[in-house]
Amino acid sequence: MVSVAFHLFSYTLLFFVVGMYKPKWALFFLKEPTRFLILGITTVSFMISMTVYGQGHKEEALMAKKVAESATPVSEMPVAK
Repeated sequence: MVSVAFHLFSYTLLFFVVGMYKPKWALFFLKEPTRFLILGITTVSFMISMTVYGQGHKEEALMAKKVAESATPVSEMPVAK
Protein backbone atom coordinates (compact mmCIF):
# COMPACT_ATOMS: atom_id res chain seq x y z
CA MET A 1 0.00 0.00 0.00
CA VAL A 2 2.93 2.30 0.49
CA SER A 3 3.76 2.15 -3.22
CA VAL A 4 0.13 2.99 -4.03
CA ALA A 5 0.42 6.04 -1.79
CA PHE A 6 3.59 7.17 -3.58
CA HIS A 7 1.92 6.79 -6.97
CA LEU A 8 -1.14 8.70 -5.81
CA PHE A 9 1.07 11.43 -4.38
CA SER A 10 3.02 11.76 -7.63
CA TYR A 11 -0.23 12.02 -9.62
CA THR A 12 -1.47 14.60 -7.14
CA LEU A 13 1.70 16.64 -7.57
CA LEU A 14 1.47 16.41 -11.36
CA PHE A 15 -2.22 17.43 -11.25
CA PHE A 16 -1.35 20.41 -9.05
CA VAL A 17 1.48 21.68 -11.25
CA VAL A 18 -0.48 21.27 -14.48
CA GLY A 19 -3.62 22.71 -12.90
CA MET A 20 -1.85 25.77 -11.60
CA TYR A 21 -0.29 26.38 -14.99
CA LYS A 22 -3.45 25.81 -17.08
CA PRO A 23 -6.58 24.79 -15.15
CA LYS A 24 -8.31 23.96 -18.43
CA TRP A 25 -5.82 21.13 -19.06
CA ALA A 26 -6.38 19.43 -15.71
CA LEU A 27 -10.15 19.92 -15.61
CA PHE A 28 -10.87 19.62 -19.31
CA PHE A 29 -14.47 18.51 -18.72
CA LEU A 30 -15.49 21.79 -17.03
CA LYS A 31 -16.43 24.97 -18.86
CA GLU A 32 -14.76 27.37 -16.42
CA PRO A 33 -12.21 25.60 -14.18
CA THR A 34 -10.54 27.69 -11.52
CA ARG A 35 -7.25 27.42 -9.68
CA PHE A 36 -9.18 27.37 -6.40
CA LEU A 37 -10.93 24.16 -7.51
CA ILE A 38 -7.53 22.68 -8.43
CA LEU A 39 -6.26 23.59 -4.97
CA GLY A 40 -9.26 21.95 -3.29
CA ILE A 41 -8.95 18.72 -5.27
CA THR A 42 -5.21 18.64 -4.61
CA THR A 43 -5.74 19.11 -0.87
CA VAL A 44 -8.22 16.25 -0.65
CA SER A 45 -6.05 14.00 -2.79
CA PHE A 46 -2.98 14.81 -0.66
CA MET A 47 -4.88 13.90 2.52
CA ILE A 48 -6.00 10.61 0.96
CA SER A 49 -2.49 9.71 -0.17
CA MET A 50 -1.00 10.45 3.28
CA THR A 51 -3.72 8.37 4.95
CA VAL A 52 -3.01 5.46 2.62
CA TYR A 53 0.72 5.83 3.29
CA GLY A 54 0.19 5.82 7.05
CA GLN A 55 -2.07 2.78 6.90
CA GLY A 56 0.37 0.91 4.66
CA HIS A 57 3.30 1.74 6.92
CA LYS A 58 1.31 0.58 9.94
CA GLU A 59 0.41 -2.72 8.24
CA GLU A 60 4.03 -3.35 7.25
CA ALA A 61 5.15 -2.77 10.84
CA LEU A 62 2.49 -5.15 12.17
CA MET A 63 3.47 -7.84 9.66
CA ALA A 64 7.16 -7.49 10.57
CA LYS A 65 6.28 -7.75 14.26
CA LYS A 66 4.11 -10.81 13.64
CA VAL A 67 6.89 -12.51 11.65
CA ALA A 68 9.44 -11.71 14.37
CA GLU A 69 7.19 -13.12 17.09
CA SER A 70 6.37 -16.30 15.16
CA ALA A 71 10.00 -17.09 14.36
CA THR A 72 11.43 -19.72 16.68
CA PRO A 73 14.86 -18.87 18.09
CA VAL A 74 17.67 -21.25 17.12
CA SER A 75 18.44 -22.08 20.75
CA GLU A 76 14.92 -23.46 21.30
CA MET A 77 14.78 -25.61 18.18
CA PRO A 78 14.76 -29.39 18.77
CA VAL A 79 17.96 -31.20 17.93
CA ALA A 80 17.78 -34.47 15.98
CA LYS A 81 19.78 -37.32 17.54
